[in-house]
Amino acid sequence: MDERYAPQPVAAWYWIGAAASLLFMLIGCAVYGMHAYTDPAMLPLDQRAMFEAEPRWVTIALGIASVVGTAGAIMLLLRRKAAVPLLLTSLIVAVVWLVGLMTARKLRDLLSTNEIAVIFVSVALVWTIFWFARHSRQRGWLR
Repeated sequence: MDERYAPQPVAAWYWIGAAASLLFMLIGCAVYGMHAYTDPAMLPLDQRAMFEAEPRWVTIALGIASVVGTAGAIMLLLRRKAAVPLLLTSLIVAVVWLVGLMTARKLRDLLSTNEIAVIFVSVALVWTIFWFARHSRQRGWLR
């Protein structure tokens, strides 16, 4: 086995990364919850147009990515190997969410450049969390 991947003691920064991962995924759950329980009639016209232009399956993909990602982040805190497949699933569904947002033409035309940037950064963070879990498994930090 390559020395780089020999089991090593858990680094102190591991716990910071795991807690930050959980926080990010919980924010995703909050975003999904707000989106799922929002009454479009209460929104300003521009936000209502975006809300109504988003396909339902895209919203469901956000919910799945967030909930599965939260479960994966909890597994990271518990130092369980189950974190890796859960976070991979979250990443795949997050990419589906991203593709859904970008292919829904009516919605894409309503999104600002900043909103699109936030979407891409969110998916990049999910990838980073998955990479962190994989790295942790390779180091022997997950049981």
